[in-house]
Amino acid sequence: MDIQNTQSQMRKGVLEFCILSIIRQGEVYPSDIVDKMKGANLNILEGTLYPLLTRLKNAGYLTYRWVESNSGPPRKYFLMTEKGLQFYTELERTWNELADAVKKLTSSEININISEGTPNNNQ
Repeated sequence: MDIQNTQSQMRKGVLEFCILSIIRQGEVYPSDIVDKMKGANLNILEGTLYPLLTRLKNAGYLTYRWVESNSGPPRKYFLMTEKGLQFYTELERTWNELADAVKKLTSSEININISEGTPNNNQ
């Protein structure tokens, strides 16, 4: 099994949640999303981002507005809708439950006795 493929799949699984987390903070231009993701060491290409933004907009989770630019064509700024905020809240709850479960399973506090298959709590 290829570790890079597994890592990529894990990142893709949280991509939508991370993008919505950025947009939830306020109106944002797509290149700003790319920059924030890179700053968090979650690199994303614009070719991946734009279809995802379109899908989220079509689902009613995002809206956008055009802003004239002095240095080129108008820019599309995205913001979250009320429906998007509700969706985000559910994703956040799911993420927290999942992160807690993974932390418990991968914690050094849980030791699985392989020969017996029973958990032992080291406290």
